[in-house]
Order: sequence, then C-alpha cells, then structure tokens
Amino acid sequence: MKKQQRLNRIIEMLQRENGLPIQTLSRHLGVSHMTVRRDLEQLVEQNQVKLIHGGVILVPGSDQQNGQSPYSLNTAETVRIEEKRRIGVLASGLIEPQDTLIIDSGSTTEFLARSVPADMRLTIICYALNIISATARLEQCRQVFAGGVMHENTLMFESPEGIQLVKRHRATKAFLSAAGVHADFGVTCLNAYERATKQAAIESSEQKILLVDSSKFGLIRSDYFAELGDFDAVVTDGAVSQEYVTQMEELGIQVHLA
Repeated sequence: MKKQQRLNRIIEMLQRENGLPIQTLSRHLGVSHMTVRRDLEQLVEQNQVKLIHGGVILVPGSDQQNGQSPYSLNTAETVRIEEKRRIGVLASGLIEPQDTLIIDSGSTTEFLARSVPADMRLTIICYALNIISATARLEQCRQVFAGGVMHENTLMFESPEGIQLVKRHRATKAFLSAAGVHADFGVTCLNAYERATKQAAIESSEQKILLVDSSKFGLIRSDYFAELGDFDAVVTDGAVSQEYVTQMEELGIQVHLA
C-alpha cells in the first residue's frame, strides 16, 4: 500500500472509530509502528489528526470530522436534559454536611449545582460562571471562586492563579465532567485549557466523582486528563452499556445509575 493510500485509509478509519491506538493502525495497515508514526506525523503537520494518550484522533473541528460542531455550553444545555437532571439529582445525594466540594465546569455539573441541598453548611470551590450562578442561592455555603480568563464556549475561568487556588485547597469530594470516557484512552475533554484545572481538582480531592451521561462512553476527545480508574465513583444514566458498568466495577469504581 502506497503512502497516500495509507494516509487516506487512516482518515477513513478514524472517521468510523472516533480514535484508534497506534498498534491497531499498524495491524490494519500491515506496516510497522515506525511507519505508522511517520504517516501520523505528516497528518499532524497537515492539522488533520492529533496524537493523544496512547493513540490518535481527528483534530476537533477539522473538515475530516464529519461536520461535528465545536462545543458550546449553550448547546450542551439543550441536549439530554432529562438524563443530566437525573444525574445531578442523584449526585447531590452523595453530598454530606460540612463537605468541601469542587464542582467542575460543564452542563451536567450545572444540574448538580442546582440540586445542592440549601440547608447544608458546605464549602464550594468552582471556576465556571454557570456553576457559581447556580450555587449563589445557597446561603449556608462558603463560596470560593477561581478566576481568570473566561472562555465563552464553556463559561469556564482559567488562569495559573486559579489553578494554584484549586491546588491550595483540599476537598472531600470533586465532581468532574468529561466529553469522552474510553476504556483504552481514558477520560478526555474537548479543550486543552480545561486539562490543568481538572487535574488540579482531582489531585486536591479525597473522593473523585465523574458525572457523565451515557452518550459519552466510548468517545475519545482531544485532551486527556485522567484514567477512568482515577475516579472513586461514576454517576451516569441507565443507558450505559453493561460492558462499561462491568469494567468500572472491576476497577473498584462505585457506579450510580440515575
């Protein structure tokens, strides 16, 4: 198979599979890992693919990505609303009096923020406009906001100072969102600027709880921030496959189905 044929084949496979390990590409193309890596380097230079933790995906927003639109929180808040609402309500039941919480940016975590019990004394650390707007009603809560530059597509504030603020605190529970959850490629998000803050939240928390609807399982997004096994619990809806439920339970993760 000639080089251009391999490049075309790689793009076709990625359009079908969302993302692939390099070893899988090597096996399907019948060439060595080194040959695949050289092919991928060319596609990276052409801004068609991006190398990620253990594999490769199409560049988000590229012409090759089957017309997928860039992420917008406003759009995300109109998708799978009932599933996200149930996830938020169920996750709020995990909160205990005197907890210190980190609530990540996202549409699903916003449903949690809306469901936090109003009569509990809590400390809430957040870094997104929609989250602090949802928790501002909580008179019993001490609010800590990590500021910075606001990214309009997610309403997340991000800065080195904000990341350090998260790192300086210790939380009993962190509620994280994600754009993709994959058994091989881990837990991913869509924007590179999210990664460091999410990782700071994970490092600063005793319990790490992932809030994702079932449509996120099997997806690979551009920016890796954690392994699935880094989480103590996952709250999702009942449409998640039994295969993923079993995998999570084998990792020692508590699975809560909303």
